[in-house]
Amino acid sequence: MAPPLSRRTLLQAAAVAAAAPAVSYAAGGLPASAAAVPAAWSAVPFALDAVALRPGVFADKRQLMLDHARGYDENRLLQVFRANAGLDTGGAVAPGGWEGLDGEANGNLRGHYTGHFLTMLAQAYASTGEEVFGAKIRTMVGALTDVREALRHEPTVSGVAGVLGGRAAENERGSYQYMELPADVLGNASAVTLSAWVRPTHQDTWARVFDFGNDTTRYLYLVARNASGVPRFAITTGGAGAEQGLDGTAALPLDQWSHLAVTIADGTGILYVNGTAVARNSAMSLTPAALGTLAHHWLGRSHYTADPVFAGAFGGFDVWSRALSAAEIAGLQSARAGGDLVSYAFDETSGSGFADGSGRGLDASLRRTWGGPSHPGFLAAYPETQFILLESMTGSDYTKVWAPYYTAHKILRGLLDAYRATGDERALDLASGMGDWMYSRLSVLPAATLQRMWGIFSSGEFGGIVEAVCDLHELTDRAEHLALARLFDLDSLIDACAANTDTLNGLHANQHIPIFTGLVRLYDATGEDRYLTAAKNFWAMVVPHRMYGIGGTSTTEFWKARDAIAGTISTTTAESCCAYNMLKLSRALFFHEQDPAYMDYYERALYNQVLGSKQDRADAEKPLVTYFIGLTPGHVRDYTPKQGTTCCEGTGMESATKYQDSVYFAAADGSALYVNLYSPSTLTWAEKGITVSQTTAYPAEQGSTLRIAGNARAAFALRLRVPVWATAGFRVTVNGRAVPGTPVPGSYFAVPRTWRSGDIVRVSIPFRLRVEKALDDPSVQALFYGPVNLVGRDPATEYLELGLYRNAGLSGDLLPSLTPVPGAPLHFTLDGTEFAPFSEGTEDPTHAYFRRSEPTVVFGGVDSGVADPVRSDGGSLLDEVWAGAPFHDKGALVARVRSVADAWVADGLLDGTDGDRIVATAREASYAR
Repeated sequence: MAPPLSRRTLLQAAAVAAAAPAVSYAAGGLPASAAAVPAAWSAVPFALDAVALRPGVFADKRQLMLDHARGYDENRLLQVFRANAGLDTGGAVAPGGWEGLDGEANGNLRGHYTGHFLTMLAQAYASTGEEVFGAKIRTMVGALTDVREALRHEPTVSGVAGVLGGRAAENERGSYQYMELPADVLGNASAVTLSAWVRPTHQDTWARVFDFGNDTTRYLYLVARNASGVPRFAITTGGAGAEQGLDGTAALPLDQWSHLAVTIADGTGILYVNGTAVARNSAMSLTPAALGTLAHHWLGRSHYTADPVFAGAFGGFDVWSRALSAAEIAGLQSARAGGDLVSYAFDETSGSGFADGSGRGLDASLRRTWGGPSHPGFLAAYPETQFILLESMTGSDYTKVWAPYYTAHKILRGLLDAYRATGDERALDLASGMGDWMYSRLSVLPAATLQRMWGIFSSGEFGGIVEAVCDLHELTDRAEHLALARLFDLDSLIDACAANTDTLNGLHANQHIPIFTGLVRLYDATGEDRYLTAAKNFWAMVVPHRMYGIGGTSTTEFWKARDAIAGTISTTTAESCCAYNMLKLSRALFFHEQDPAYMDYYERALYNQVLGSKQDRADAEKPLVTYFIGLTPGHVRDYTPKQGTTCCEGTGMESATKYQDSVYFAAADGSALYVNLYSPSTLTWAEKGITVSQTTAYPAEQGSTLRIAGNARAAFALRLRVPVWATAGFRVTVNGRAVPGTPVPGSYFAVPRTWRSGDIVRVSIPFRLRVEKALDDPSVQALFYGPVNLVGRDPATEYLELGLYRNAGLSGDLLPSLTPVPGAPLHFTLDGTEFAPFSEGTEDPTHAYFRRSEPTVVFGGVDSGVADPVRSDGGSLLDEVWAGAPFHDKGALVARVRSVADAWVADGLLDGTDGDRIVATAREASYAR
């Protein structure tokens, strides 16, 4: 394999890598043909290293995540992979949570977080060039290469220091390894002694030291811990209910050697622990001879499939064809003595077998419970079992199968990102192998089976695997990789969305959002219109119909009915992964159609939910990112959600290392530069030979300054996004001269020019305070100042009731009703409550929504004493008056008040006298502009 490319070579490849479809990296050493811009794109992104963040909120948040990435030991993430392959884990401790065997659903999602972490490292390396990130990537890719190679072969002995000066065979928890003994181990004995040295490393119950039997009816076993936590031996010919047993009296200590022995003779069974008899059963009539010929003789594995594999070390196992005396058992504590039926010392240091020292030649073999991969490209942190079970499932059960193709996607995505960032061919080889393996599994399944699988909640979730496989195909040009991407088509969903039929009610949100980003990429690869049409229609079903003010979507992870916003607010709204994936989809759609709505949404979700989901402090152990963002009154964000290593913490790590990926796009033909976000940054546009530097404190500053530098004259149109909320004006100057034209909110304002070094563009975007009403309850509102969602900081658990019209200005701006907090940009007070940007990652109780309450009609602080009347649709007289803003002068406002009051009087909604009082109040009051 080719060695990793140098950083210099990678940087020289930046222009090529800028066309990479997912996240654009600085590098990868990719051939131009492999990274060509899809023909369907009319706008293209820049490489991450082509856009440098300058000081500001994004750089500050990113720094916190970079510090986490630098300090976190990647070997902890690799532990579950190495364990699954039977490799030495080096004593690393798995992260736990969703990445551990003790996590939710038995750790059935483990491995996903490693993929997220790889992507974070790749983005961090591409953005900063810091070798610490490159080194971590190479460590992880190298380890995963070793893991895949190990999985291709029978497991090998992991020898460790044993007992009585000997060696021992380590069985790492999560390896799913056991020892298979030959059939004649028990020798049809009518009296027997079974002896084992064990060092358990986990307190699993029912993990077998040995289990000899046919099934769950006829067997004998010894466990280190039963349900009561003590050793148990049992023998039966009639299943669990007919067991003749021996139970210990105390738990075996973890990480210490213990000796267990069982003797059976003359109807009596005795259990010994460390040479001491702890249980006696004088009614034990069964012996090995009574069991007859048995099919399986296992050390470390149970015939009950739900039981765990023994985790720990075996220091010796012996079987005698007689019952040893108590003195003989005691003697085994200080000296080895081999059994006459079988004797394993576990002295081996390599290979997959264990020699029998009894002279009978009954050598044992190390095995995996699941056998091994169906294809040499298989790579995972758990057995292939979940993928197999999914193919026959008809309903969801994440305790058995939890989104295995979702986890495969995360690993695949991380490998592709690692390859693009470093050029390490091993990463691409691993990714290509995964594609080959998935194709080998899925291509032989009937279409109906695939449709059933992908329609199963949770178990059938496959995340963004279609996008990743399309990116893989773009690198390999292998037909089967494109065919694989199409095998994930969920036709019922695609067809409904292509027909613009909204069927989202009741669907799991994050299971489905990334599907559509994949469909956009399939459109790029195939040209099939239904893919792109479905994605565009789907986006419009979410925005605004299932979107909260911060840009998030979903409640308790699911979608409800269209336009149900206030009615779905809970403590588990706005799963953070959903915002991450909606941003990816918006970005992908923009490449095809430069609809400003996509970037208006991008700004909303990025500046509010995404920034606000990251806590504003550093932590070496946790990325400190939310899972849900509750929007109920007084909700406090949880930055250490669930058990840890969740999907949202994974996407949070990614988001915080690619804040700059959509600040600028270029027209595919180089004719325009799109400035999508006003963010302090510097763009290096290599093709034009220029840099574009943005200097701004936005959104604390209401505008931005762009400076052009370089040696070349560059002709292109600078397309500046005019935010949809920018109704107070949008002004542009170049070198101090106003640019003619009429910017329209929700569009791009073009400044075509042959640009020269030193040109300065000033963009002014005056903010206004405004409200956004919940679609299903206009009295429930969110407060915005420009792009910023202002949240009330108050512990109350009921909606705050706020009035905002009392000091509204002639422009319609509600800001005069609030009082700025000195020295705290974007902080205000109203009625004693502080309002602050949602983006601030604090643990303050917040109110993202409030209840609008205008008890009386007030203008310019003057109260008319007349109750503000309300129509049946929830709209009030004041709403209708101010809907006519801006007003060029006070007289225009008074005329509007007169007109509205007369209409309400005519409709019988307002008394004529009250109407006159309202008009008189409007005439009396003074107004801010």
